[in-house]
Amino acid sequence: MKIKIYDTTLRDGSQAEGISFSLEDKLRIAARLDRFGIDYIEGGWPYSNPKDITFFERIRETPLKHARVAAFGSTRRARLSAEDDPNLRMLVASGAPVITIFGKSWDLHVIEALRVTREQNLEMIADSVRFLKAHAEEVIYDAEHFFDGYRSDPEYALATLTAAAEAGADCLVLCDTNGGSLPNQVAEAIQAVRDHVRVPIGIHAHNDSETAVANSIVAVQFGAVHVQGTMNGIGERCGNANLCSVIPSLELKLGLETIGRERLRELTEVSHFIDEVANLTPNDRQPFVGRSAFAHKGGVHADAVLKLGSTYEHLAPETVGNKRKILVSELAGGSAVRHKAEQFGVDLTKDSPITRAILDQVVRLENKGYSYEGAEGSLELLIRKAQGEYEKTFDLISFRVIIEKRAGDEEPITEATLKLRVNGEVAHTVAEGDGPVHALDNAMRKALQQFFPHLAHMRLTDFKVRVVNVREGTAAKVRVLVETTDAQETWNTVGVSTNIIEASWQALVDAVDYAMMRERRPRNGN
Repeated sequence: MKIKIYDTTLRDGSQAEGISFSLEDKLRIAARLDRFGIDYIEGGWPYSNPKDITFFERIRETPLKHARVAAFGSTRRARLSAEDDPNLRMLVASGAPVITIFGKSWDLHVIEALRVTREQNLEMIADSVRFLKAHAEEVIYDAEHFFDGYRSDPEYALATLTAAAEAGADCLVLCDTNGGSLPNQVAEAIQAVRDHVRVPIGIHAHNDSETAVANSIVAVQFGAVHVQGTMNGIGERCGNANLCSVIPSLELKLGLETIGRERLRELTEVSHFIDEVANLTPNDRQPFVGRSAFAHKGGVHADAVLKLGSTYEHLAPETVGNKRKILVSELAGGSAVRHKAEQFGVDLTKDSPITRAILDQVVRLENKGYSYEGAEGSLELLIRKAQGEYEKTFDLISFRVIIEKRAGDEEPITEATLKLRVNGEVAHTVAEGDGPVHALDNAMRKALQQFFPHLAHMRLTDFKVRVVNVREGTAAKVRVLVETTDAQETWNTVGVSTNIIEASWQALVDAVDYAMMRERRPRNGN
């Protein structure tokens, strides 16, 4: 059975705190969702702002291969006819083939928010749907607050659906607008709706009770054939039903057709694309598409999953475009170390003395505050050192960092002086930077480039600090993670110390050693 997927990232998603899509952002997202196989793309509310009006003008010039574009709005105002209502006229003027309007299903909203009679509300719903149906190819009616309305007055909530259905609505979407419903309440209400109307039913769930995905799946199990949501679950307050979880659940768990299993392999890439355009950091722990969704840290788990994925994975990560991660930590076993070494092009056996030594070293260092889960550059160096494959790049003679704040200057001046011994020669350099770590990084690369020109392409791209033992206050250890790139590859390294500059220096040294190791011995791993 085909379940239609209705994406409202561009409208509901844009209502999330901290998110603001530009016009070009919206057009890029719409084009990507179309290629992904989404059935409906809700572009926005043209009556609410000029940007959405322009979006509908521009999207008409964009050749979409699959998706139908929907314009969103509300039912007519109480004191206007449908023909004279500017909101409805703007929806028609948008040229969208699909128009979605919402109306009130909850008697509380009818009386307290709209301040009209129950009968007037029914007339507003019917008039609006009837008018739009005469001008659009498809009209979808969103029954706002339906589940709250059904719990308050089932008879009246159902009457609002009847008004929309008899006026010609093509689909009745039941909305859990406040996000407070539980799956059993959704199931009960949908059963009642199916007995009451013959129009296709949809679901629009918000996530205020962390049940939006579950409610969407239950709704389909009880008869809904249309699911609304957003990519990555972004939306107002706690967000909307996360289509990155709904789609694979319907396809892979219930065996229903949504976008098709081949396109499902693009899910992780599309999820990250949306986050990138929205300027959001991807949620590593997001189900299905997060970087940690198929990450295994425990030794028993890692050993078993390397033998058979289904032992600790509910589905193969490749089916949703993700990949498995085996983490090496104090909880890991020999299988995890062997697997990571294999990725780095190092041949180890699970029970070899070198494998055991690596594990012991990881346990010892993690007890001091190190963590290698996000620092695989440092982990590879550790493994290669155990193999006897490590060559030291330089010896530190000394470094000094000076930070000077002058009255009237907006930013302090930071200068690093560094003295190294490289191949028996002493390199003495001075460099400025935007802070002590940046200055040290600049000074180190300046000193080394005369010996190793390829290091000129290296640059620092991220810097994170984490306090390890917070109870020690200002004397606590800090863990520094550094991300470095040379335009071909990106790697992460780690350092730990009670002194943030020393911890940063350790991570920077590992970053250079990693670059040199890769230059001397090309990697065979992933």
